[in-house]
Amino acid sequence: MATKQAANGRDVSSELVYLTKALKAPALRDAAARLAERARDEGWSHEEYPAACLQREVAARDSHGAEGRIRAARFPSRKSLEDFDFDHQRSVKREAIAHLGTLDFVVGKENVIFLGPPGTGKTHLATGLGIRACQAGHRVAFATAAQWVARLAEAHQAGRLNDELTRLGRIPLIIVDEVGYIPFELEAANLFFQFISGRYERASVIVTSNKPFGKAHMFRRTRARCCRNFTGSLVSRRLPRRLDVRATRS
Repeated sequence: MATKQAANGRDVSSELVYLTKALKAPALRDAAARLAERARDEGWSHEEYPAACLQREVAARDSHGAEGRIRAARFPSRKSLEDFDFDHQRSVKREAIAHLGTLDFVVGKENVIFLGPPGTGKTHLATGLGIRACQAGHRVAFATAAQWVARLAEAHQAGRLNDELTRLGRIPLIIVDEVGYIPFELEAANLFFQFISGRYERASVIVTSNKPFGKAHMFRRTRARCCRNFTGSLVSRRLPRRLDVRATRS
């Protein structure tokens, strides 16, 4: 930051460095001088200049916060909705994914289920929605169904299952990948049912599964609000090489 002297001899640049450091606002520190020059050139008002400085700091903090939430979510890879190949997977309608991408289902504490055989893009879409949610300020946690069961079983054996369920219940979006790939034992199924049912109308879940909708056991009693309003057709029970997208209330 170039040194700027006020008319009274004050070293304003040094003061700004000190103040922004005290406020832990590095983006504000880096932008202040540049924005000051622009303000002088464009004749900004006194109110416009600090507003522009604060906008830079807020944007930087939002970006850093999103990165922290993405890392904490433990996605298997970083894939965005924009990267999804709709030309390759023609059964997925852009309008359906665009609708889900608004994250209204997270705000409404609703659920999303992606059904289809391997290679149809289920995990990609679930990850893309999860990353979008992180960027919007929501906390997200991602794991396969087997990993979630192992985590719950460990908490159960340690006598802290209720605490773990309470903690997970505070996360606005949970992603459960690969439901149905590995059969659950009875105890594991009970733990998983507690996990899912405890989020009823409290927080959202995204599930991916290779099983038909009627065979996804923890959702048998779900009253589906299928995405019929914004998708073309629903998948058959035999699950051909296509992907079915459903929005539900669990």
